Formats: sequence, C-alpha cells, structure tokens
Amino acid sequence: MVITTAVCAVVAGYRSYTAIAEWVTDLPADTAMLLGIDPGRRPSESMIRRLLQAVDPDLLAATIGTWLATRIPPAASGSRRAIAVDGKTLRGSRTRTAAARHVLAAADQSTGVVLASTDVHSKTNEITRFDTLLDQIGDLRGVVVTADALHCQRDHVAYLADRGAHWILTVKGNQPILHEQLTGLLWRQTPEADRDTDRGHGRREIRTLKILSVAAGIEFPHAAQAIQIRRRRRRLDEPRRFTTETVYAITDLQAHQARPWQLADWIRGHWSIENKIHWVRDVTYDEDRSQIRTGTGPQVMAALRNAAIGALRLAGITNIAAAARHHARNANRPLALLGIT
Repeated sequence: MVITTAVCAVVAGYRSYTAIAEWVTDLPADTAMLLGIDPGRRPSESMIRRLLQAVDPDLLAATIGTWLATRIPPAASGSRRAIAVDGKTLRGSRTRTAAARHVLAAADQSTGVVLASTDVHSKTNEITRFDTLLDQIGDLRGVVVTADALHCQRDHVAYLADRGAHWILTVKGNQPILHEQLTGLLWRQTPEADRDTDRGHGRREIRTLKILSVAAGIEFPHAAQAIQIRRRRRRLDEPRRFTTETVYAITDLQAHQARPWQLADWIRGHWSIENKIHWVRDVTYDEDRSQIRTGTGPQVMAALRNAAIGALRLAGITNIAAAARHHARNANRPLALLGIT
C-alpha cells in the first residue's frame, strides 16, 4: 500500500518523504480507500520514511521492472529488443562520512523504461553487479544488450551468451590491446555503412558508421564485427568550428543478423538513455539535490522515480515535467495511470 501510494505521489511530481506524506494527507477519502488507506488513519511522514528505508531496493526494482515489462508492447516482427546497461551516481546521497550511492540500471531502449536496477556497493564497482542486474530480467533470448566500455569484459559476454542475448560493447583504453587492434584495422579503405545528421540544442551533429567483419585478428570472444563511429559536431553560432570524436565498438551480431542502420540505432539508443532517464531524474525530480540519505532510501527513491517515469512513458508521454503537473492537479489521475480504479 505504501509503495503504490509513493509511486502515485512521485507521478504527481512529489520528491521527498514529507511531500509524499502531504499528498496522502490531501487525498479525498474515496481516493485514499482505493489505495487501501483508511481515511481516518492515514500514514504519517515518519511511517512512510521508516517503511521506505526498510525496503530491499533490488527486490523493489525487480518487482517494478517486471510490472513495467508486462506493459511494453512486443517488438515489431523482424526487429530485436534492445536493452541499455548504464550506471548513475546519486550525488545528493553523499554525506561527510560516506560516498554517494551508485545504481546500475537496465533500460528498454525503445521506451526509455527501466527494467532492472541494482545498488553498486561502495567497496565494489559496476562490473561485479552486471550479472546480478540482468538476472532480474526473465528472458534475454534474442535481445541486444548495449553497454559502455567498463562492461567490455570477457565474463560479461560469456554470461550473455549463456542467456542467449546479443551485445554491442564500446571499447576504450581500459582494454588497451583490444582498442589498439580496433584502431589498427583498415578503416580508411572501408566505406561508410550508415550516415545520420541531427540538429538540436544549438548544434548540428553528423554521425558516420563503418563496419568490418573480424573473423580473425581480434582477441575477444564471440566478436563478429568491429564498428567505428565518428561524430562530427559544430555549434550553429560557430559554423566554422568542428569537433570530431571517434569511438569503437564490437558486437557478436553477424552481418546477416543486423543491418548497419540497426547497429547505428542501437548505439545511438544507448546514448539516448542519458536524456530519457538520467536527465529527467536530475531536472524534473531534482535527484542530485535530494536530501534523502539514510539507509536504502536513496536507492528506493530512485526506483520509485523509475516506476513513475516508466508508467508515464508507456502512456505515450514525452514531457515528464508537464505530465507531473497534470497529475498533481487531480489526485485520481496517478491512480488511473497505474490502472487503479
């Protein structure tokens, strides 16, 4: 009851234990009863805080992810589902004696819905939590998993192979031999396989993609193709100044399994998670300045924000801030969004 109530309050844009309790206090009696709340004995701020701080964040994230996954439309015929693995530091959770909490998440690329998340303990890093994170997702067969260079690990691709998943992994200096092998391939003689132009945020960006089969010469298990992505950007107010960035990636997908434009879309989709999820949590929900720091509170609140954003995304909403204001104006609207009638 408290978890569902908290998700409803977060859908309406409420950000703290105190704000959630105020939302509960203002609920009409009939709305409170729909949530299983006795209008005469509504949970207080201290009760809500104690209950949320006692919740297992990984179990909560898995439950929310499973619920959201059932609401995602199936992939179109002939296409593959793609899941992006990415981490985020909860900067507001930092204290004088403890580092900020860090959460690793897996998000559906097409919808921007978080399907799983797990706490990354201060004494470890994202690498050790990769399997634990994806274990929360029941079926990965045929799914394309994208991840940044930190997760370009042999153990990770072995795990994904066992789960029947495909992968696209960025390669950087943390794999120096592999990175050197990729940069040494015959890219100049390789024609562009895909080109895309994007304009927004006061800049224009041209992205080109080249692909090479790597049947031999690349020391990484299951690698079938090497990818070079070149991004050339210029500010619209400085048309003569360009910046160029070249990034390399590898995938186990063979040429007949994915077309160049699909690889480009999945790579671009991975980077877009920053805008679809992290940016919304920081700007709309002010996550980086949240004062919730005790117990598992930071991770639990992150899971609740993911639940709210996911439910709104699946309703076809793109402007989360406007949607929060809309749902704040009528206490029944968050319940209707979650299917509580």
